[in-house]
Amino acid sequence: MTRRSFLALLAALALARPLRAEGPEWESLSAPEQELLAPLAGSWDELPAERRLRLQRGAAHWQRMGAEERARAMARLGEWRSLAPERRERIRERFRRLRDAAPEERARIRRRYDWFRGLPPERRRALRERWERLTPEERERLRERRQRRLQRRR
Repeated sequence: MTRRSFLALLAALALARPLRAEGPEWESLSAPEQELLAPLAGSWDELPAERRLRLQRGAAHWQRMGAEERARAMARLGEWRSLAPERRERIRERFRRLRDAAPEERARIRRRYDWFRGLPPERRRALRERWERLTPEERERLRERRQRRLQRRR
């Protein structure tokens, strides 16, 4: 794995959760962490504290991963990089909305996701194709109808 690929993976991991702590100084990183993060050595002190801490945690996590887990992570990173920038931004926005949602809403979304994943692949494909054929207006009406049903249940 190239350092550049690793840094991209760390950056993706770093977006996962904002932290509120002082970031580590370069000298406080372990030798393996410094080796993984070497491309950032020159600008390390200029990075925000939260980002330095996330990168350090990402490097520590990477070191704990087995070879198979690292290979899966690299494959997922390759898939991420192959997405169009607009698609990546839509995914980031959905992630932000989910992260910022109320716990009850996140639980509801998780239940729906689990339900969908439990469907046979051909049924999932059919639902996905049906959704993609809807116009934005039809999708919005469908969301509103679902929301009304949920509110009536409460």
